[in-house]
Amino acid sequence: MTIIFENESGCSLPFDALELAKKTAEAVLDQEQCPYEAEINLLLTDNKGIQKVNKETRNIEHPTDVLSFPALEYEKPGDFTFLEDEELFFHPETGELMLGDILISVDKVHSQAEEYGHTLQREFAFLVVHSMLHLCGYDHMEEAEASVMEQKQKSVLDSLGIIRD
Repeated sequence: MTIIFENESGCSLPFDALELAKKTAEAVLDQEQCPYEAEINLLLTDNKGIQKVNKETRNIEHPTDVLSFPALEYEKPGDFTFLEDEELFFHPETGELMLGDILISVDKVHSQAEEYGHTLQREFAFLVVHSMLHLCGYDHMEEAEASVMEQKQKSVLDSLGIIRD
């Protein structure tokens, strides 16, 4: 797995964000039985940066914790079979499946970890898992979809021993 990583937030985290992102992203792809090596872009930003992108892309004037921009449109979430004859979605040099982009507000990582009473690592890992599920075609706009995503998020985090404190 390749993660093209940039931290433009001006804030550091007390752990290796790239290493944790890679571990959690790979766990999602394993759970989803993705048959390909994958590539994602991960940008850490602050509330101001994510609010700007949220306004530009969703016309929402508020900062959010994470934004996901899937590169693929799935007929069924987590079903990668439509890619068997598609070269367009694979990096021409590495052959990796290009899943999309993730933006995370480091400000929100800090505030939500405090609000929910768990570690920064747990909050960051949760946001990566949540976003990776979006990159695999899942959504949470309807109650049934939200239930599926919540179960999958919990399953991945539990498998990694990343639990709420």
